[in-house]
Amino acid sequence: MSQHQENPQGTHDVSLQTFKEPQSVEVEQASRDVEETFPSSHPVISSSSCSYSEDTSSSSSTSSEYSSSQEDEDNTTHSPDASDSETIPVDSLKKKVNFLVNYMLHKYQMKDMMRKEDILKIVITEDEEHFHDIFRQATERMEMLFGLEVKEVDSINHCYGFFIKLGLTYDGMQNDEYSFPKTGLLILILGVIYMKGNRATEEEMWEALNLMGIYSEMNDFIFGDPRELITKEFVAEQYLECRQVPNTDPVQYEYVWGPRACAETSKMKVLELVAKLHGTVPSAFPSQYEEALLEERENTTESTSDIISRFPYT
Repeated sequence: MSQHQENPQGTHDVSLQTFKEPQSVEVEQASRDVEETFPSSHPVISSSSCSYSEDTSSSSSTSSEYSSSQEDEDNTTHSPDASDSETIPVDSLKKKVNFLVNYMLHKYQMKDMMRKEDILKIVITEDEEHFHDIFRQATERMEMLFGLEVKEVDSINHCYGFFIKLGLTYDGMQNDEYSFPKTGLLILILGVIYMKGNRATEEEMWEALNLMGIYSEMNDFIFGDPRELITKEFVAEQYLECRQVPNTDPVQYEYVWGPRACAETSKMKVLELVAKLHGTVPSAFPSQYEEALLEERENTTESTSDIISRFPYT
């Protein structure tokens, strides 16, 4: 396969626009925030405990973003549920969101549930009134970057579990403390392929990923070598199929959903996530929406037929 790095300023059709606005800005910012929280040489969470250390890289980054000339009014954010007097400094909010993402990843790696009581004690501490805002931002980043959904599984004790989105069963985690879930990248690629008409050339795929700040010849903090992850692991796991495009010189390749993707998720689920990231509804993409509806109808008909075949009339 070609090893070129595509130009992110190419033609932008509906699929690229979908992922560029507003997701690209949010993903790049969230990626920087998580990287500040997880410096590669000194993770802030120990693999043997839930203790936290001060992240100096995050502090220095924050101080550079907010100059000393800014007053409290410019350097605070208001909770939607709080009065005007109840504010939290932006840098403090950012740090607590990062710490909570860190804590969530640790819990996911340990295959453990997470309790609201522990979050308040370990992460949020004196900012309990801002729990919902901090928790919402952290769960959005877990979804956006890692393809993980955080759900309350015990409403009495307020315990939360972690679930891979879209019905997928793959997270790409390795058995080491520096590994991150890779499902977020897989979901992004499945979305690009679907929005491109159920197939995306290698150039089209990398053009979309470039808009997210992910490049074929550059190691990513979260995903490692993205080209190797996509062309080898995702293909080996049967989530993607890579095919040679007929009658191309030089040879070109395209990607389609693999059998495991088709079995575990659906076009509608992917489209719903694409619409959510774009701040709209699935019907805003008419052709993809009609196709997803047709697939749902066909699957419902097939399921009914299976039941009838097992219980024939006598």
